[in-house]
Amino acid sequence: MSDATSPTDDDRSALDLFRLDGRAAIVTGASSGLGVDFALALADAGADVALAARRADRLEETRVRVEALGRRALVVPTDVTDPAACDALVAATMDEFGRVDVLVNNAGLGTAVPATRETPEQFTRVIEVNLEGAYWMAQACGRVMQPGASIVNIASILGLKSAGLPQAAYSASKAGLLGLTRDLAQQWTSRKGIRVNALAPGFFATEMSDQYPPGYLEERMGRNPVQRAGDPRELAAALLFLASDAGGYTTGQVLTVDGGLTIV
Repeated sequence: MSDATSPTDDDRSALDLFRLDGRAAIVTGASSGLGVDFALALADAGADVALAARRADRLEETRVRVEALGRRALVVPTDVTDPAACDALVAATMDEFGRVDVLVNNAGLGTAVPATRETPEQFTRVIEVNLEGAYWMAQACGRVMQPGASIVNIASILGLKSAGLPQAAYSASKAGLLGLTRDLAQQWTSRKGIRVNALAPGFFATEMSDQYPPGYLEERMGRNPVQRAGDPRELAAALLFLASDAGGYTTGQVLTVDGGLTIV
């Protein structure tokens, strides 16, 4: 990998810039939903992938799919709210692959509890997973990543606008993640050569979306200029842009993939 080399210094095509051959990625929340799609997209682009989540059995299923694409996979059951566990995940990745080039902070937890009834434990748990967990993972990776590396924080349009549901903890955690993204980019891009960006999805089919009230998604899609929910491949393609040299001139930014929902 030409870590410190600008794409203008070589003869790769625009499409070649999306390749991740010879690189290693960590994906948290890789046991289900979008985390699986992200892991598979990174592997398809050529990266070896360390798979992290709390559910070890589901991680094994993802491992099989990554290896079917011809890439190496490492399963490390991890609770991202534990800084020591995050350090252990990064150490295991370094031992297995010798490098960490991409971190996808995808582990997340959602709730929909009215603000007058949400308990301190419920609110704190969401912040611990969605915001603090991303910070501990970024901190652990930032210690070993080399110039040219990329961190992608999976945020949400709910960090930018209301969802029309009582989601104070989730929205606060995702808004905080956007602030974290900007600050880490400011600290690390010029000094360490590590780019830090956020991907803000709109509505995609996940375990979280299964919890929405009946008719909620249909009503939201009626307001969406694209008039449909997102295809996970569309989000994975956006992730590849931020993770790869294709996004080499992009840092501290929020890439919103929502079918236009944030403009209405």
